[in-house]
Amino acid sequence: MGIVEEAHNVRVLGTGGKTIVLAHGFGTDQSVWKHLVPHLLNDYRVILFDNMGSGPTNPDYFDFDRYTTLEGYAYDLLAILEELQVQSCIYVGHSVSGIIGVLASISRPDLFSKLVLLAASPRYLNDVDYYGGFEQDELDQLFDAMKSNYKAWCSGFAPLAVGGDMDSIAVQEFSRTLFNMRPDIALSSSKDLAVPVVVPEYLHRNITSDTIVEVMPSDGHLPQLSSPDIVIPSEVHSSHGIVKNNSNSSRCSGSGASGHDHLYDCCEIGTIKLWDSSERPH
Repeated sequence: MGIVEEAHNVRVLGTGGKTIVLAHGFGTDQSVWKHLVPHLLNDYRVILFDNMGSGPTNPDYFDFDRYTTLEGYAYDLLAILEELQVQSCIYVGHSVSGIIGVLASISRPDLFSKLVLLAASPRYLNDVDYYGGFEQDELDQLFDAMKSNYKAWCSGFAPLAVGGDMDSIAVQEFSRTLFNMRPDIALSSSKDLAVPVVVPEYLHRNITSDTIVEVMPSDGHLPQLSSPDIVIPSEVHSSHGIVKNNSNSSRCSGSGASGHDHLYDCCEIGTIKLWDSSERPH
């Protein structure tokens, strides 16, 4: 095992011909994918890893200068793919790892055949003509609460993020990994504390690609934990480049970057963005 693999607790599972990379978001580690992984092992070579700073990683490897911006994490992702000699992969990134994958794919588009962005947001701070979900004073209060009593903050934040109470197994799981901390396709929940519904709509307008939109009636920022029965079919079908129609969806027409009309499923809840590497804007 190489240094990069060891630092990020890389695991490679499955016997399939295609490679799929699962990247966890803020406050979690690779265990967040435990419900999804069994559904992928027969068809994919599955790569799991921990972002630097998550609970299971060695704090000695954490470089504050490197990880001040997301580019540091994007470079880590590229280093993992290069060390494993991955030539092309389907990348599934949850929350902040969705944008980390976008940054990595800009640097090395040849390594990514598809991006699957789960509950991802390009910006959490509200701005002119953009609603990210938070004002600056709200974020300042969030950071102050984390600094003053991190354990108490975790207990309060976890139920809000997942969508449930502290007795929920999903909330307890997120609390554990949160406390241990040191599109192609964009999936969003109907009720997400961190990513309002208008955010995937913003991505839909600003990513120049063909789009498929499908209802994902899940609650919380970690739907792969709180609603695996909803997320798993969407993830599996999206990885194959197929999104099944939902009974709550309606057929709508739109135009992609090529200017050709296409059909996509539209709804009031979530967005799945789909493009192949050949269609990705440069």
